[in-house]
Amino acid sequence: MRIAIGSDHAGYRYKEIIKTKLIEMGHDVKDFGTFNEESADYPDFIRPVAQAVADGRFERGIVLGGSGNGEAITANKVKGIRCGLAWDLRSAALSRKHNDANMLSLGQRMMAVEEALEIVELWLETPFEGGRHKNRIKKIEEE
Repeated sequence: MRIAIGSDHAGYRYKEIIKTKLIEMGHDVKDFGTFNEESADYPDFIRPVAQAVADGRFERGIVLGGSGNGEAITANKVKGIRCGLAWDLRSAALSRKHNDANMLSLGQRMMAVEEALEIVELWLETPFEGGRHKNRIKKIEEE
C-alpha cells in the first residue's frame, strides 16, 4: 500500500518509528515531514499529506501530533479526506469499519509507542463494512 505520513514536532518521534515499521511491513511510504523535533506549525506538514491522499497519489495517510486533534481537523478540511482520530484500538477499527477513514491521526502524548504501532496495524487491516452508509459517503464525496 502507498502511505503518506507527516507530523509536527510533537509527533516526530512516533512518526519515525511508525514509518520504519510500515517500510518493514512492505508498504511504500512517503514522509512529508517534519524532519526534527524543533517547534513546527502542524498544518505545514499535515495539509500536504491530506492533499496527496485526496489526489489519489496515496491510498492512506497517517498524521501525528501531540494529541492528534489539530492534525485530524486540518486533514478533514481537504475534500475527500476522512481522517479518524484514534486513541485506542476500538476507535481506530471503527474509523475504518463505519467511516471508511482514509487517514489516521494519532497523538504521541496520548499513548505508548507500542500502542500506536498496534493501532496503525489494526487500522490498515480493517476493511470498510459499508452498509447503509456506503452510498451516502460516496454521494457526499462527489458533491
